[in-house]
Amino acid sequence: MAESTSDPRPGTPLTERSSRVAVARKLTRRAGREKAGAFLAEGAQAVGEALTAHADDRLRVRELFVTEQPRHAELAERAVLAGVPVHEVTDKAAASLSETVTPQGVVAVCDLPRTDPATALARRPALVAVLVGIADPGNAGTVVRVSDAAGAGAVLFAGDTVDAYNGKAVRASTGSLFHLPVARDRDVTAVLTACREAGLRLVGADGYATGDLDTADRAGELAEPTAWVFGSEAHGLSDEVKAQLDTTLRVPLYGQAESLNLATAAAVCLYASARAQHR
Repeated sequence: MAESTSDPRPGTPLTERSSRVAVARKLTRRAGREKAGAFLAEGAQAVGEALTAHADDRLRVRELFVTEQPRHAELAERAVLAGVPVHEVTDKAAASLSETVTPQGVVAVCDLPRTDPATALARRPALVAVLVGIADPGNAGTVVRVSDAAGAGAVLFAGDTVDAYNGKAVRASTGSLFHLPVARDRDVTAVLTACREAGLRLVGADGYATGDLDTADRAGELAEPTAWVFGSEAHGLSDEVKAQLDTTLRVPLYGQAESLNLATAAAVCLYASARAQHR
């Protein structure tokens, strides 16, 4: 006989076929996330940061799925104390909610933030990262992490850029997604305009630019409030986007490497500005 898809009696771990797990599994797809207004945060680091954000009223955690492992007990206890429903699940159920080869056995369902660029920039941060046309979720999540580490005030996703709440992007951010405003607008010009209205100088990272980080730093340009704009991994920034920027700069290469990958270049650029601004 086929297993019922209804949830089992209390005290019995939910299986991958239970209705509650099936509903959560839809959040592994972008369409499901948009429809439900929620996303999944997997792993102890991400879930811990999500619960902290929940406690600070910065984000709501709807529910937590955990396998019966001692290492998850603390997170489960924190969730219960915060009023977040906790559901024990089988290993197979946890794996069905995971997009990794080795599921960690703890997944939180979180409200999907609906922050727009103007709101993200309301406090007029001195440093912002703008991603335009980024395709790889790992790169996107890493740039969020780097932006957080460099003290940036927001990360803006513009144009046809990967979803910031894609499972791989959430994991790559290692919790930083819960630390700073992340906003999206498919209109690239609108995002750049919002940055300019917030008092930010628009600087594009371009491997073929005439100026570089060293010359800009010596001229004092990196100390100014800056929105660093990063283009796609394959094609960089389009001429149309570059025409809307104040300038473009390249990372100087002193060795024989042809180029840097997106996440590494973003780290170098953001930290160059952060250092200049904190001198």
